[in-house]
Amino acid sequence: MTGVWYAPGRINLIGEHTDYNGGLVLPFALGSGVTVSAARRDDRLLVLRSAQLPGVVTVPLDELSPGRITGWAAYPAGVAGVLRAAGYPIAGATLSIDSDLPRGAGLSSSAALECATALALTRLYGLRVPRTELARYAQQAEHEYAGTPCGIMDQAASLLCTEGHALLMDCASGATEQVPLDLAGHVLLLVDTRSPHVLSDGGYARRRGECEEAARLLGVSALSEVTEVPAALPDPVLRRRTDHVVTENDRVRRAIEFLRAGDAAGLGRVLTASHRSLRDLYEVSWPAADVTVDTALDAGALGGRMIGGGFGGSVLLLATLDRADDVAGSVSGAYAARGLATPVITRVSPGPGAYRRS
Repeated sequence: MTGVWYAPGRINLIGEHTDYNGGLVLPFALGSGVTVSAARRDDRLLVLRSAQLPGVVTVPLDELSPGRITGWAAYPAGVAGVLRAAGYPIAGATLSIDSDLPRGAGLSSSAALECATALALTRLYGLRVPRTELARYAQQAEHEYAGTPCGIMDQAASLLCTEGHALLMDCASGATEQVPLDLAGHVLLLVDTRSPHVLSDGGYARRRGECEEAARLLGVSALSEVTEVPAALPDPVLRRRTDHVVTENDRVRRAIEFLRAGDAAGLGRVLTASHRSLRDLYEVSWPAADVTVDTALDAGALGGRMIGGGFGGSVLLLATLDRADDVAGSVSGAYAARGLATPVITRVSPGPGAYRRS
């Protein structure tokens, strides 16, 4: 059996670093992602090829375990390993992988690769695994095989989003709702700052550890159970992390209200407030992101914020249609004036979640 499966990257409209804290997120699927052309084989080998990288990686499935495979191949191999550990009879496959997502841009290229692989492997073997479960397996693969303690948002967005909608997800309960993302007369601009990030470099894991420590001290299982920052947290760093999570969950709720009311200006304000919180309280922004947001606001954008785990990647801006080109031009000019790499600026809209192409 053979087939071609696709899974998109994602943009998180708002709700950053709340997923692993049991909070609310509001991502939507991009129109670009990862494609996996797959063929079943029965020799207990996983053969991996990437259109973007040279060479072939061959993985004996019976020897597969966390730590044995490194680099990009750890993501698809990890999915195979997790599925086999869960009892699914994956006996081998050849996977040819292609992507039009920029790596390190904060658009969840790793989750898209995991999700496309999960769909391919389960469908090759006639396995009907619910997408919510596939998202968990993909997340587990990233934890165990790639060493990144990510939340569930990226994998859920890639598998569960629908065209024209953002996905409201309560990461504590797993409950989801499709929220229409209709921005008539406005445009979302994605700015790849060309400052690549690497979530496995330690900064992301430190933030998660700080949140877990704050939750332990407060006697809760996750920080999203907290509705205000209590005085019981004497450590100023832990107070800042908690403050971000509490206020970011509230910003997700307000963003949904603004979307339903057609209030783009209100949505822009909460996007900018999210960026400032990520910059000042969570401390994961980076210079090019701050330049992007500040310049865009000065040029007439309604709002903007960094997206993804931070320390590099992309920025999302909201502008009226008649100001979009001016905003993009001002951002590019600001980069040139500072000697920064030329940003890649594109208009984005919510696309479909993962599916079989052929």
